[in-house]
Amino acid sequence: MERDTIGALGFACVVLLIMLRVPVAIAMGVVGALGYGVVNGFSTLGFVIGRATFESVFPISLSVVPLFIMMGVFAAHGGLSRSLYTLVASFVGHWRGGLAMATIGASALFGAVCGSSIATAATIGRIAMPEMRSRNYDDRLASASVAAGGTLGIMIPPSIAFVIYGIFAEVSIVKLLLAGILPGILTAAVYMIMIMGRAWLDPKVAPPIVFEDRGALWRERWASLGEIWPILVLILGVIGGLYAGVVTPTEAGAAGALLATLIGMVQRKLSYDGFIDAMKDAMGTTAQLFFVGIGAVIYAKFLALAGTAEMFTQLIGSWALDPLLLVVAVSLIYIVLGTFLDPLGMILLTIPVFVPMFAALKLDLVWFGVLVVKYIGISLLTPPVGFNIYVVASATNNSIPLKTIYRGCYWFLGAEVVIMALLIAFPQISLWLPNSMQ
Repeated sequence: MERDTIGALGFACVVLLIMLRVPVAIAMGVVGALGYGVVNGFSTLGFVIGRATFESVFPISLSVVPLFIMMGVFAAHGGLSRSLYTLVASFVGHWRGGLAMATIGASALFGAVCGSSIATAATIGRIAMPEMRSRNYDDRLASASVAAGGTLGIMIPPSIAFVIYGIFAEVSIVKLLLAGILPGILTAAVYMIMIMGRAWLDPKVAPPIVFEDRGALWRERWASLGEIWPILVLILGVIGGLYAGVVTPTEAGAAGALLATLIGMVQRKLSYDGFIDAMKDAMGTTAQLFFVGIGAVIYAKFLALAGTAEMFTQLIGSWALDPLLLVVAVSLIYIVLGTFLDPLGMILLTIPVFVPMFAALKLDLVWFGVLVVKYIGISLLTPPVGFNIYVVASATNNSIPLKTIYRGCYWFLGAEVVIMALLIAFPQISLWLPNSMQ
């Protein structure tokens, strides 16, 4: 059997195992090990597995992962999300669809201290859903705004998805984090415009809120600003430090984790028990990501040996020779894979295949990283395995049917068509900030 055929079968086996709910790490690790043995012989397999395990956890660049995770969990356990939602709602809550827009805005701000889509959706959902439902917002709009807002958590830095992509694609993590800022802002803006348009077309989905006492409203705004200034310092410190080149991603993660902890303690929102729970969450998530990384390295070695990237290039044919057609082909593949793969599995499964193809055409891998993370965000909203959908359902104690949430997400998926078209047509939206860094 030819090597490229074995590579294709290995790729298909991993997809099948993940569809059968086999853990991503085990699926990639087992298939990668067996495939490597078949292609190159089992005599050296033990050495390869041992070396792959070491290579997966040894790089100093991986130290940024637990630090960014700690920053996010301490921010969540410290109650920072409620202050963010209150602030944004005080400024836009009285507009048509204002509370749904506040959900998007709060998700974007919380994403700047979190880095996780699921954590953002879960945290903001527990605050925003009761508020919108008490104001008679349509369940489709309310739930979908939480689910879609959660996707901003992996686009706006610090983003764990960008860190994982950067490590395995061997791309600058700093540039990737900076590249996510403008696409994240663009996504939030298009979401808000869509919400305003939908509320204008059908006012019943988002009844307006009337504030008779404007003085009280402004007092609430000033009070909200007074509560979140430490969060803004945290966001500007981390992102500003990265942009200015003052700190590395690891140093930014360490400073962010420390500041998030101190803010929670000073504001007396992070108790001792909350600190312990946050540490447990951070350690559990880090261990899971590292375990997946070990499986991914074994799998990547097998794909490289089998020449799978070259096989996909030949399979796509002439499309792989034209940059725009390659982007279209890869986009279609990601949309299909996103319907049944989890986000981390989708990144690690495809990077060894697609990154060489983009590099061969001299396409910017930072720009490609933005597209990959955006497609991961889209996959969180698409059936049948839209993770954010299940997170929102859980946040409402399953009082809203899944089909209702999915129907609400169709509007946001329509907005994503516009966003992706802009990001593909104008790569400088993603590349301007990283190219302008000092």
